[in-house]
Amino acid sequence: MKHFRVIFTMLTMFMVIITAESLAQQGKKGRGAGGWKADSTSMRLFNPKTVETVTGEIIAIDTLKPAKGMSYGVHLMLKTDKESVSVHLGPGWYLEKQDIKIELKDKVEIKGSRITFEGKSAIIAAEVKKGNGILKLRDENGIPVWSGRRRK
Repeated sequence: MKHFRVIFTMLTMFMVIITAESLAQQGKKGRGAGGWKADSTSMRLFNPKTVETVTGEIIAIDTLKPAKGMSYGVHLMLKTDKESVSVHLGPGWYLEKQDIKIELKDKVEIKGSRITFEGKSAIIAAEVKKGNGILKLRDENGIPVWSGRRRK
């Protein structure tokens, strides 16, 4: 009976260690959130020197996978008085958890960095104002709010 307790205790400890390691690995993936780390190539496109504010109506909302290994991101087309511009918001998993929901035909104000993406003008959004609400996506340096690095 004593051998049974020793073996049972060892097996239990082994299972706890394996479970803890598995959760730690999932946590590492979660911080990068499917490749949406603050230092990833797509995140480095944000340039604080090119920040501007545009206002318009959302005419399309799509998802895209910016790079291999990344989870999907949310992208929209905004029709302003002057143009239709592509706006990159952020990872879908982050946007889904927010109180402010972005929908077709919403009138919004977007503050973000104007970039060239795949040869076309686009904006990486830092914040989206809809009505009285503000959806904060990045700080003034472009560091995503979903990034753990922001808290340092």
